[in-house]
Amino acid sequence: MNSIFYLLVLLIFILMLTSCMTNEKSEKLLQERLEYDSAVLTDSTRSVISGIDGSEIDAFLLEEKIRSLMDSAKVTGLAIAILNDNQIVFRKAFGYANQRKKTSLQINHSFYGASFSKAVFGYIVTILADEGVIDLDKPLQQYLEFPLYALKPEHKWRGFQDLENDKRYEKITARMCLTHTAGFQNWRWIPRPNDPENREKLKIYFDPGTQYFYSGEGIMLLQYVIEHITGKGIEELAKEKVFDPLQMRNTSYVWQKKFESKYCQGHTENQNVIKKNRRDEAQAAGSMETNLIDYSVFVKHIMQLYKQGSGITKMMLNPSFRIRTKAQFGPLSLEQSDENDDIQLSYGLGWGLLQSPHGPGAFKEGHDDGFQHYSIIFPDKGTGVVILSNSDNAESIFKETLEIAIADIYTPWQWENYIPYQMKRE
Repeated sequence: MNSIFYLLVLLIFILMLTSCMTNEKSEKLLQERLEYDSAVLTDSTRSVISGIDGSEIDAFLLEEKIRSLMDSAKVTGLAIAILNDNQIVFRKAFGYANQRKKTSLQINHSFYGASFSKAVFGYIVTILADEGVIDLDKPLQQYLEFPLYALKPEHKWRGFQDLENDKRYEKITARMCLTHTAGFQNWRWIPRPNDPENREKLKIYFDPGTQYFYSGEGIMLLQYVIEHITGKGIEELAKEKVFDPLQMRNTSYVWQKKFESKYCQGHTENQNVIKKNRRDEAQAAGSMETNLIDYSVFVKHIMQLYKQGSGITKMMLNPSFRIRTKAQFGPLSLEQSDENDDIQLSYGLGWGLLQSPHGPGAFKEGHDDGFQHYSIIFPDKGTGVVILSNSDNAESIFKETLEIAIADIYTPWQWENYIPYQMKRE
């Protein structure tokens, strides 16, 4: 009888202890949520912002200049974060999330991240390389028990069977995919400038590792090999390596129900609203949904790792391939040029790279119908910018915005086709 009594007392004690622990955990999660929501509603603004050259601009004046640029170029909405000393010191949203409804854009509005997805993927792959999971320079074929062309994605993505008769696929490595030197076109449904008749077939246009040609196809190939090696999907890997550790609660490679309450629409050049695409397939090359808060936290993390001397950032931001093309896209992307030799334009693991008098710069673009984004960091200076826009006109003010905000005159704006709106109208 005594033993039953003691057992009951012990059971009650365990239940009380579990309840306390649960309450503590719940209170901690609630506190974290409140802190996050507070950050969402608060713009980070330092009164004076420093440029990479030591110049300064008053935050109020910067806001006025951005508004003026947006008005002149008919940019529907734009959210911008600026980092000084590796900290987010300015974070502001301008314009509309939905022009038709006149919904004001806020810094916690969700954007389609487009190719910002590739920068996050580059970081994930670099972590895996640092952990010894993958060798960046080992042919991807050597990680498979079957021919690479037989790799079958589990999702809706088309396979790689078009490569069966071109043995050059056996040379393709992870580094080539991340530096856009695998030999593919950007997307198989977009004709390459020198092959306008081919609209559906995936091809290797040059020996892998010998030329630069921006390719989402190469990123997708690497994604599926990584998933095969690890046994995990890209969304699971992203949550494990990036989103959860950095508390990027509103970032995902697939559309989440929680995004429904706070997202912005894309807009055409005429500021017409574009229907929202809720992507249900995780694509490392471009399916990520994010907001200014989360993505600026990611960029801040990369900058802080660099400051700490992390081997991961040394690997990721090390120039792997020198770029000497006249443009990144279009017919001029097939023309050789030395126009960007002064900035040593190169590519690292998922990031574009350059050199300036103020140290190296690392940048990444994002572009799709209705959405245009840009980010660049100068890690030696602890300075960076993240720009998210839901307008097809945004790229026409990137050059001036970067110059005004952080004195960045090194971004290869012509190569990226960021033609200022004034020049377009001439």
